[in-house]
Amino acid sequence: MNLQDIFEKQIELNRRINPALYEEISDPEVRRKWFLNFELALRQESAEAVDSLNWKWWKKDEEDWGNIKVELVDMLHFWVSMCTIAGMNAQDVFELYAKKNKLNHDRQEQGYKEGTYDKYKNGTEDNKQFVLGFEQ
Repeated sequence: MNLQDIFEKQIELNRRINPALYEEISDPEVRRKWFLNFELALRQESAEAVDSLNWKWWKKDEEDWGNIKVELVDMLHFWVSMCTIAGMNAQDVFELYAKKNKLNHDRQEQGYKEGTYDKYKNGTEDNKQFVLGFEQ
């Protein structure tokens, strides 16, 4: 299974739950609503993963790494759903990831960690210029 397969399976599940979802999101308000729904669900799954760790300093508790793995996969379900609502497919994610990863390495080489890196190149923020390809 690859990222494309994951996207296809998630779209299939989303359509099973809400058959009209991808038609409804042509309305900007509905699109915003569904993006926020998925984002809230993603946050909840993240909180459930954190609750599987012994983070409470006032309480002795066991850590459940098996459940953390399940919660991470749940988070992936909602993250992929958010991508689809934003109009991204697996190839878009791959391409943007590659560009952003390269930019992150370039930032490190050019003083980001030291605080000397300037995110603005010719008046355009580096994410817009090097990841999204926008010029001002």
